[in-house]
Amino acid sequence: MVKIKKGDTVKVITGKDKDKEGKVLAVDRKRNKVLVDGVNKVTKHTKPSIANQQGGIIQKEAPIDISNVMYVHKGQPTRIGFKILEDGRKVRVAKKTGEVIDQ
Repeated sequence: MVKIKKGDTVKVITGKDKDKEGKVLAVDRKRNKVLVDGVNKVTKHTKPSIANQQGGIIQKEAPIDISNVMYVHKGQPTRIGFKILEDGRKVRVAKKTGEVIDQ
């Protein structure tokens, strides 16, 4: 089960972008990768096309392994666990504080 979801704020814990924070744009469950806004930027050379008349070099985010990011809860990076509530719902829980993340 993937513990990071689209829209979460995460902190990079290793690699060239260590200590950067950003919002998760996409999660690839099959390859265990996440796309984080402003993290792991790569340059891509594009040919002129109908969509992009100019062409040239563009900067875009590349996927980063999900094990290299940590969820940020109230400004603190924390691990995530799961808990089943009395009404039967399964929710994510911050390990550091024990607070429920999903409502």
